[in-house]
Amino acid sequence: MRLAVFDDHRIGVVEDDAVRDVTHVVPAVFDTWPEQRMNWLIRNWQSVGPGLAAAAGAVRPITQVALRAANPAPPQVFAIPANYHAHLGEIGTRSISKGGRTAREVGFFLKAAGSVSGPADGIELPAGSVRRFDHECELAVIIGLAGRNIPRGNALSHVFGYSALVDLTMRIEPGEHEEDRSLRKSFTTFTPLGPWLVTADEIGDVETLESRLSVNGEVRQKARISDMIVGIEEAIELISSVVEIKPGDVIASGTPKGVGPVTPGDEVEIEIDRIGVMRLAVREAAPAPRPF
Repeated sequence: MRLAVFDDHRIGVVEDDAVRDVTHVVPAVFDTWPEQRMNWLIRNWQSVGPGLAAAAGAVRPITQVALRAANPAPPQVFAIPANYHAHLGEIGTRSISKGGRTAREVGFFLKAAGSVSGPADGIELPAGSVRRFDHECELAVIIGLAGRNIPRGNALSHVFGYSALVDLTMRIEPGEHEEDRSLRKSFTTFTPLGPWLVTADEIGDVETLESRLSVNGEVRQKARISDMIVGIEEAIELISSVVEIKPGDVIASGTPKGVGPVTPGDEVEIEIDRIGVMRLAVREAAPAPRPF
């Protein structure tokens, strides 16, 4: 099933080129905290999910709604660094994962949950900045079942679904600007997640998927999920060995080669097989008191 969050954080089932509004299945108490509706749905999927296919609701063309993040308020956002061999060392001196080290050696890192955004939000780069901002094409894993110390053999049973994710990054400038990785990846709109969430049962074998990212129609990144160094099962094992994973958590599974800069006025498009296409307009953000 394809689940979308749209407009004022309403919940919809995506069917062909339309979305059916099923927000009514979520308790009305969440009307005052609407960005948490998807987390509630994930936590209560066993009781609510089977009835969604037949749930009544207004149907609208997908082109007439504003798509938000597939999960607008994940409890935690984990990211796997240096996860494709061809990407290792690709950005030269701007890289902070040295010597071919991967997540097996350096572990995961965190992105601010507040950086998660949707297609309708686009990408906002810090106002007036002359820094380099790169796109990174990634498969997002959305957790459905909480757990700690999960062996990789049981890991996929904790996955609720998948989405496409762009990990935007402000690059370091050695000797001049060397902020912490979490800061450089956590500006508002630096984690576009969408265009919707596809439940794991509909995806099937995730390793057969291919991801693609283009900027202004030029394909820059393309890879198979099976090419990842640390697979989804190992990533969940790694993360849960440190901290409990929770329903609604997002894991950004790493980027293939081809990362490159984006600037205001660009259009970024990410597509993953059996998930869909997310298009993002790049623009400049409003001025901030702390420039970058």
